[in-house]
Amino acid sequence: MKHFLRISDFSAKEIIGVLNLSLKIKKELKVTGKNKHLFQDKSLAMIFEKPSLRTRVSFEVGMTQLGGHALYLGPNDIQMGKRESIADISGTLCRYVDIIMARVFKHQVLEELIRHATVPVINALSDLEHPCQIMADLLTMLEYKKKLKGLKVAFVGDGENNVTHSLAIAAGLLGIDFRVASAKGYSMKRVIVDEAKSLARKSGGIISEYSKAEEAVSGVDVVYTDTWISMGDELEKEKRLKVFKGFQITKKLMNLAKKESVFMHDMPAYRGNEVAADVIDGPQSIIFDQAENRLHAQKGIMLFLMSFSRKRESRKLLFK
Repeated sequence: MKHFLRISDFSAKEIIGVLNLSLKIKKELKVTGKNKHLFQDKSLAMIFEKPSLRTRVSFEVGMTQLGGHALYLGPNDIQMGKRESIADISGTLCRYVDIIMARVFKHQVLEELIRHATVPVINALSDLEHPCQIMADLLTMLEYKKKLKGLKVAFVGDGENNVTHSLAIAAGLLGIDFRVASAKGYSMKRVIVDEAKSLARKSGGIISEYSKAEEAVSGVDVVYTDTWISMGDELEKEKRLKVFKGFQITKKLMNLAKKESVFMHDMPAYRGNEVAADVIDGPQSIIFDQAENRLHAQKGIMLFLMSFSRKRESRKLLFK
């Protein structure tokens, strides 16, 4: 059984394979108006401890386009670990559905889910990583820049962030030059940095940390940011707005990147905080292509995980 809780649950070869599969099914949908119903009579359980626009819609629509069915389970439907144990929830759901995705507060909840799971489990967001978002980001970068290895990507803002963590590990796996500019006290977790740098030594990637946004952004292909106040950080709002004041993505900052650079944000976005309106709504912004690619990347992820237990010949046909 293969799960997808962390971006490193896929090897570099598997990431590229899933991205190529995602491009294939995206093209199929654009050209023919539909996808083959490879998930006919299959069901996806969608567990949400945290609400989301892009995560829910992209998974539900993606499952439907592949001929399957998606079931939404909100915070009040399950109450994991409160009304019922995570072990019992996992054991029960696996008797009903073929695959599970969960958007949770604590990464440990996902680890407990897979301990008792007999179907693939996907991390749709946790406090540690956001691998589905990063697969969509990589897909978008590949479409715009035609390569991943050697690409220069700068993340500016909250370094101790699930998006930053998954991006750093992906960069280490794929040989990307990844730069993070964050305020003091908001750097990436050391364990993530160490893992990313270890992977980068093998792939030729570079993982760098900066205290000034200008240093990180200089000469890069992609400038990326995220909200300064993630879900669960609302009590720190005023403090965070002050701490990150010098980390807003402005036109002046974008001018330090390459002329053909693009701007990315996983959204929801707060204009006037982490990014100026004339950047996120400007010609370099590719945020809606990035958002759309959640749909295509997640279909690729689900197809790969569902095919993993099949015979090797079946997997070859899927990735052909």
